[in-house]
Amino acid sequence: MVELLAPGGNLEKLKMAVLYGADAVYIGGDEFGLRAKADNFSKTDMAEGIKFAHERNCKVYVTMNIIPRNNDFDGMEEYIKELDKMGADAVIVSDPGIFSLVKNAAPNMQIHISTQANNTNYMSAAFWKEQGASRVVLARELSCREISEIHEKNPELELEAFVHGAMCISYSGRCLLSEYMTGRDANKGDCAQACRWSYHLVEEKRPNEYMPVMENERGTYIFNSKDLCLLEHIPELIEAGITSFKIEGRMKSSFYAASVVRAYRMALTEYYKNPSEWKYDEKWLKEASMASHREYTKAFFNGKAEEMQNYSTNSYIRGYDFVGLCEKYDTDNSLVSIAQRNKVSVGDTVEIVMPSGKELSVEISEIFDENGSEIESAPHAQMIFKIRVPESVEEYSIVRKEK
Repeated sequence: MVELLAPGGNLEKLKMAVLYGADAVYIGGDEFGLRAKADNFSKTDMAEGIKFAHERNCKVYVTMNIIPRNNDFDGMEEYIKELDKMGADAVIVSDPGIFSLVKNAAPNMQIHISTQANNTNYMSAAFWKEQGASRVVLARELSCREISEIHEKNPELELEAFVHGAMCISYSGRCLLSEYMTGRDANKGDCAQACRWSYHLVEEKRPNEYMPVMENERGTYIFNSKDLCLLEHIPELIEAGITSFKIEGRMKSSFYAASVVRAYRMALTEYYKNPSEWKYDEKWLKEASMASHREYTKAFFNGKAEEMQNYSTNSYIRGYDFVGLCEKYDTDNSLVSIAQRNKVSVGDTVEIVMPSGKELSVEISEIFDENGSEIESAPHAQMIFKIRVPESVEEYSIVRKEK
């Protein structure tokens, strides 16, 4: 069966991804990964996260996919050995130097080749396999037909492909724009997302050359990509030889991790019931779209890139609010304790979605603070509040409400 691989930006996000259906998660430590602005994992949290995942038959891959300079190797060998002792299932690398160091420092560690290595053809896939890589993460610029050919030429090699999440305007994420504009190096995990900004194109020396870039008085978001979504194409991707479906989003919320993982898990579960009879269901897209997202694109899936840019805005689409995360259920009083993420008030109707798949709709008639005092709303971030729910609610259940 194909693996469903989810982002784990911190310990809470890892747990949510695991509980809502991921087969594996990818995480980053404090160093050597391409998400410097994510919460990332301390060594203590990483050990706890790996233990939590392994107890639930879920694998953990650790990102080491920076494009390193000489001084980036300081302390790297010791870090690799610590990952090995913790039980990390694989590391994700893009640089041959880091690859060699991993092989020497942890000979039994599985190595996955990052999309940052521009894996666009069957010859490069074969090269990495010969070096000892167990998996190649394919470039996002490939079509389904190209993926199929890479698999046909390398049938024993695991292939991982992005199926959902933010796209990068630069080729396989190799971008210099952020560093040029702000001094923050995207290839060292510190991207400022300069591609999401509004730009004006001005050519002073060619006043008669018309460059149709301007959309309105605010300019245009010329580099701003839509989000990838390939839920409709699960059968084709599996038939093409994909081993692992990768969801982008270590910088995104726990709500995002749970909702998107849940959507793909539901779709994959239906597929494996009867692959030949599988039919796409819009409810999976609705679930994946619960968390904030941009307009969707299939990108390069069909061979020729479809419309991928949104020139009018870089805003997210937000149809639902993540109200909070359930912590414990008081059976005697039928009260569930919730860690708040967004404001909720008496009279609101919320949905409670549990890791087991169960869903409840609850109209809130009462709200209590942590001390049991009745309140009209829960407006403060991270506050603990309680609402009455007539049946048991699982820990890590999501509470959400439509805007």
